[in-house]
Order: sequence, then structure tokens, then C-alpha cells
Amino acid sequence: MTLSVSSPVPPPVPHGHHHGPLNRRAALASIAVATLLFGLKAWAVVSTGSLAMLGSLADTTLDLVASLATLLGVWIAAIPDDDNHRFGHGKAEALAAMFQVVLISLSAVGLAIRAIAELFGNDSVGEPDAGIAVSVLAIAATLALVAYQRHVIGRTGSLAIATDHVHYRADLVLNLAVIVALALDHWGHVPKADAVFALGIAAWLGWGAWGASQAAIEQLMDHEWPIAERERFLAVAARHPALKGIHDLRTRTSGNRDFVQFHVWVDGSMSVTEAHHVMDEIEAALAAEFPGTEFLIHPDPEGLIDEDPVAGQDLLGTGGDESPALLAQGAPVRV
Repeated sequence: MTLSVSSPVPPPVPHGHHHGPLNRRAALASIAVATLLFGLKAWAVVSTGSLAMLGSLADTTLDLVASLATLLGVWIAAIPDDDNHRFGHGKAEALAAMFQVVLISLSAVGLAIRAIAELFGNDSVGEPDAGIAVSVLAIAATLALVAYQRHVIGRTGSLAIATDHVHYRADLVLNLAVIVALALDHWGHVPKADAVFALGIAAWLGWGAWGASQAAIEQLMDHEWPIAERERFLAVAARHPALKGIHDLRTRTSGNRDFVQFHVWVDGSMSVTEAHHVMDEIEAALAAEFPGTEFLIHPDPEGLIDEDPVAGQDLLGTGGDESPALLAQGAPVRV
């Protein structure tokens, strides 16, 4: 017998469908900033001939494409559940994030190739004033954007916006690097400073792409919640006096929605109505601590084990200092 109860508590924080418009506004802000910076940096590349500035332009071009992908991703993710997508469309955000990662990686490889070629060439940087001025403007615009993105991420928990946020935070360092490279090359007379900084920018982009890919991959692969979050979940569920045990806990995240399913042991003499009432109370307590999460609870009579040894492990009766969240994965670990 499986009892699924919808959450009675409205989601006041990051989870929920009603944050779609906020995510879209953040994506549109990213597109506006990227479009402005693309025009300014294209002019600066022509004026200076700087490879570091060219790398910055390439990154901004990809930022623009990635922001368009982010807009599409959050738009699709906000579409309500339908007959063919009963768990929603949240993974569209993870797909948009992975698309961004691919673009950033290609940009890093292309810039590294150009930088290595310049190290063995005779190209030099022209007048740096235009490049420095554009980089200063880019830093100002990017600071405003990342502040707004941070606000939106705090409200919605959007993976696509968070990945976009990583890009633009990296852009702050990138633009500072361009300023230093231009100054060293032109006024400091440091040979090949522009190419060396371009290589550093390429490495920075590659590292950022690797980091940004991890959260997206975890969502696409239905990775379990972090250990601390699962421990807190079990602690909240265990407060109900009618609960005799919890087993077969499974968690995952899709876009800005979380899903949890688990089995509980209750008194076998309970009627279906009484058991349903207990499930309602357990879910109400969990929903207060984990708003917007969808719960699927399966009640079993106390002592019944019809799962494999790992799934049948009681996560509330481990004793000692073992982590019940790790035991749920079949890995007893001392914490």
C-alpha cells in the first residue's frame, strides 16, 4: 500500500513553479549584459589587437549564446507537469547548464591554441586604452548582473541561473586579467604578457567549465542529496511518535524541485485510515522543513522487510556514531 500525499505547505523559498518569471528575468538580464559587452569588446579587439581581449570577446560571445540557452532552459523548466512529464520539466535546466559547459570548454581550447601560437609569433598589442576602458565598463556591468543573479538564485535555487552566475563571476577575473595583460605588454614592456595571460584565462575557463558541470551531471544522474541534508531529513521524520522505523530512503533533485520516497514502519494493527493520518502528519512536518519537496511514503507493518538487505536497513536504529544516510547507500561509515 503506497500513500502519496501532496504538501499542505506552500513553498516560500527556492522550490516551486511560481519562480519561473523571476528566473526568466534573470536570464533576460544576462542576455542584455552579454549583448552590450559583445559590442564593446568587438570594438576593443579591433582597436588593440590584443589576444587577451580577443579571448574576453570569445568568452562574452559564448556567454550570450549560453544566456540564450539559459532562458530556454528556465522557460521549459517552468512548464507545469503534463501527461508525458509527470515529474515536471526541471531537468531542462540541467541540460541548459551542460550546453553552457560545452561552449565554455570549446572557448578555452580555442583561446589556448591562439595563445600558444602568439608565444612563438611576433604579434604585439596596439594602443591599450580602448581595451582597458572597455574592461572597466565590463566589470561594472558584470558586478551589477552577478548581484541580481545572486538574489534570484537565493529565491529560486535555479541550476541554470547558478551556472550562468559562475560564468559571469569568472568574467570579473577575466576582465581584470585583460587590464593587467594590456598594461604589462604596452607600458611594462613585458614580452608575451598578453599571450601568457590568455593562457591563464583559458585555464580559468576550463576549470570553471569542470566545476559547473558537476551539479548538472548530478541532477541528470539523479544523484542523492548531500549527506547532511539527508541526515536532517531523517531527524525531522523521526520526531513522529507513531513511526517505528524508516527504510529504503531515496532522494533526488530535478531543476528547482526535490523528490523523496521512503518506507516507514508503523503499528501493524492500524487501519488504513489511521495509517493515512500518520502519513499526513509526517509529511506536514517534513514539508515545513523542506518546502516544495514532493514526498512519496510507503507504510509497512512493523517488522515487515520485503526489500533487499540494504533497502531494508532501519535508518533510525543504527546506534553509535554511524551515519544512517550512508547506511541507506549500503556503506556503513563512521562520522
